[in-house]
Amino acid sequence: MATLAVYSSKGGVGKTSLSVNLAWAAATLSSRKTLLWDLDAQGAASFILAPDRKARDEARAVIERDVAPEKVIVPTGIANLDLLPADASLRTLDLLFSDIGANKRLRKIGETLAQTYDRIVIDCPPGLGVTAEQVIRGATLILVPLIPSALSTRAAEELRQHLDQRGKSAPPVLSVFNLVDRRRLAHRAALAAAPDQPAIPMASVVEQMAERHAPVGVYARNAPVTKAITGLWTTIERRLAKG
Repeated sequence: MATLAVYSSKGGVGKTSLSVNLAWAAATLSSRKTLLWDLDAQGAASFILAPDRKARDEARAVIERDVAPEKVIVPTGIANLDLLPADASLRTLDLLFSDIGANKRLRKIGETLAQTYDRIVIDCPPGLGVTAEQVIRGATLILVPLIPSALSTRAAEELRQHLDQRGKSAPPVLSVFNLVDRRRLAHRAALAAAPDQPAIPMASVVEQMAERHAPVGVYARNAPVTKAITGLWTTIERRLAKG
């Protein structure tokens, strides 16, 4: 089992769309039993994959161990892909972790989920707070989506500096250029400076995910963005295989 945390210290970088599309790739391209764990209180990933569910403010109760995860997990309609949804109760998650002092709580819940799932993709809340630290403790690989620009790369550097303080126990980080618009000079310059870094193009089909309630691979299988997601997933699986 591997846990992939999709993290960004700021919003507007396509974190949720990347999380949903990678979960689809794990479930569909690799036929892995996959769980998308939505930890972002905005619940955008949950809205995309399970728009008709009735939110009952149970997401926090899962963290508190008052409700078993399997009682909250819902199917998505996509083979091999389930969802552990978010709701408004996650808005004070940092405070919860500070209060209970359980610095390995998410990791322990993940170990329980590993009995059922081969891949867990976590849509993390933005910011480098207590919740992010919990996710880091339990992640196999951290993916950091970045808009290609000098300013956005600061988010990845900030995370790497934070992880360096933990030494060898820190999980590896894979930065991903996201929402790439090659018509923009700054984007082209950033891509040229890091030619080996994965890049996912900006595309109208990605914006349709919230309307279609599906990953792009479901309704735009041959689109360039889907092919880029496929290539990124291949890279991720190879990294996981190396350990």
